Formats: sequence, C-alpha cells, structure tokens
Amino acid sequence: MSSTAERAVAPVRDLFEQLGDMMILTGKTIVSAVTPPYPYGGELVQQFLFALRLCWFPLLISTVAFGYGAPGLQAANFLVLFGALDRLGGFFVLASIREFAPLVTAIVLAGVAGTAITADLGARKIREELDALQVLGVDPVKNLVVPRFLALMLVTGLFDIYALLFGIFGGVIATLVYDAPLGGFFATFFTNASVTDLWGSVLKCTGYGAIIAIVCCYKGMTASGGAAGVGRAVNQAVVISFLGIFAFNYVFTQTLLATHPEINVIR
Repeated sequence: MSSTAERAVAPVRDLFEQLGDMMILTGKTIVSAVTPPYPYGGELVQQFLFALRLCWFPLLISTVAFGYGAPGLQAANFLVLFGALDRLGGFFVLASIREFAPLVTAIVLAGVAGTAITADLGARKIREELDALQVLGVDPVKNLVVPRFLALMLVTGLFDIYALLFGIFGGVIATLVYDAPLGGFFATFFTNASVTDLWGSVLKCTGYGAIIAIVCCYKGMTASGGAAGVGRAVNQAVVISFLGIFAFNYVFTQTLLATHPEINVIR
C-alpha cells in the first residue's frame, strides 16, 4: 500500500518540485537581467526577430478568425434578437481587449516560439553544450535564458496591440455581415474602452510572455533521454505554459477588477 500511495503522490510531488525550480529560475533570470555585464544584446535582438517572423502571420489569421467567430457572430446573433446590435462594440471591449487578444497571443506564442525555444535548448542540453558553457565559465542563464525571457515579454506586449486591432477587425466584419452600420459599433466601443483596459491588456500579455519563456527555457534546459526526451519536453512545456497562463489570467483579472471597479460598469 505504501508503494501504491507513493506512486500516486509522485506526479504531484514532481509538479511542485518543477514549480519550485521554475520560481528559482525566474529569480535568477531577473537578477541576471539587471546585473552587469549585459552580453545578451545581440541574442535578444535575434530572438525578438525570430519570434516576430514566426508568429505574425499565424496571429493575424487567428485573431481575425477568433474575433469574427466567437465574440463576433455569436454575440451579434444574440444582440440582434433585442435590436441592440450597436452594443456589439461595447461587448468587444470585454471580449477582445480584456481576454481574447492576450489569450490568443499567448497561445500562438507558446505553440510557435515557445516550442522552438524548448527544442533549441533541449537539443543543446542533449549535446552537452550547456555543460560545456559552464565549464568555460559562461553563465547559461545570463546568455541564453535572459535574452529569450526579455524578447518574449517584449514581443507579446507588442503582439497584443496587433491582436487587438485584428480582433476588432473581426468584429467589424461580423457587423457588416448583419448589414448594420459601423457607427453604432465604434460609438459603443469607444464609450466603454478606457486606458485601464489597454494597459491592463498589454501588461497581462507581457506576463504571459514571461511565463512562456520561463517554462520553455526550464523544460529545454532540463531535457534528458535523447531526441525522445526533447519531444517530451516540448509537449510538457506547452501544457505547463497554458496552465500557468490560465492561473495568471485569473489572478490578474480579479486584481484588476478589484482595484479598478469603474471598468465593471458597461455604458
């Protein structure tokens, strides 16, 4: 019975151990990022352009399709029953700016750039390149993790604005499909939109980028078991990133609504 209980508890124990290791890696990364010297400038630019090149088109398609399909057609189909299709713009403040744009950005970044980071670092770990760097006195955290951490935070914040624009464009298409004028859509949109919604959306999405970077770098740097181990690390990195994103979204949204109650009022 003791061995059975130990096997049942082992996955939970491993999960908490990994969470603890990720928190330690987060602390080391932040300290390394602000402590001189700063040798990671070139790698930071390279990783930023890498994520930008890989993700801009999938994100464009995803945000337009998501904005048109989920909050666009579904909400419009409901609002038209009450003759209030002009309220669709106000709904998009809740749906696109606060939730869907950051979430779709995080999903695309985790699935495209995050998996590439895990596979890259995992392959280096399998080839013992990370051990070689430590032997040479090169800190892998400062030279490999920090530039990816900063690049993903920067690119997710910028991509959030990109996703907002194309997500709203999906709402415009939905409005046109119902042969409604765009004046009502934009009137209720700008009536309900606020600076708090915008900076909250960008800040939340930047946090998503930090979570993706830490999880993917950790899983890549701890990969083992050859090519199959790298594949497992990539799969685990995506799943854990999504779990972290959902947990962070809950905490951040609750905190934002509690500290800024005026955004709860829909006008």
